[in-house]
Amino acid sequence: MPTRRQWIMGLLGVVMAWGLLAGNQTAYALGGKLPELDQPAPTFTLPTNTGDGEISLADLRGQWVLLYFYPKDFTSGCTLEAQRFQKDLAEYQTRNTAIIGVSADSVDSHAEFCDSEGLKFPLLSDADGKVSKAYGSWLGFVSLRHSFLIDPEGILRNRFVDVRPASHSREVLARLDELQNTGVFLP
Repeated sequence: MPTRRQWIMGLLGVVMAWGLLAGNQTAYALGGKLPELDQPAPTFTLPTNTGDGEISLADLRGQWVLLYFYPKDFTSGCTLEAQRFQKDLAEYQTRNTAIIGVSADSVDSHAEFCDSEGLKFPLLSDADGKVSKAYGSWLGFVSLRHSFLIDPEGILRNRFVDVRPASHSREVLARLDELQNTGVFLP
């Protein structure tokens, strides 16, 4: 059971992020150093509740990827966020975009969560937080609510660290449209 301090820190991580440090382009969030924009996204291979049992970033080349980190299956904010992504799944598919969720929960928990909520996109288990750490999205024992857009060549194009579960999917779709329609990849 998490301590009161861990819960407070987790809550702060969901709603608080630091801006760019003066004089350089390195960004930090409560979970640590965020990966650089316009650079190759950190690679990963993690177990999943779908398909062949593992998904790698390399498996997703040729399409856009929305990689979203979240704290815990079956919690209110995480459920709402996943439901909104599921509701908009067809719109992501028309934009050649895969939705991939990541948390420290087990593959079995992810399978139950997907069944319970009717989710048709994969959830990955990052039990030791290694991938969450690589994306600056780890706070001790949970992934923070951060999202990343990765282009078809595996380049990180956008970061979202002030995520609001109720409106996040629409925010991501709007940014995805900007990136895809202009062909200009601005942070």
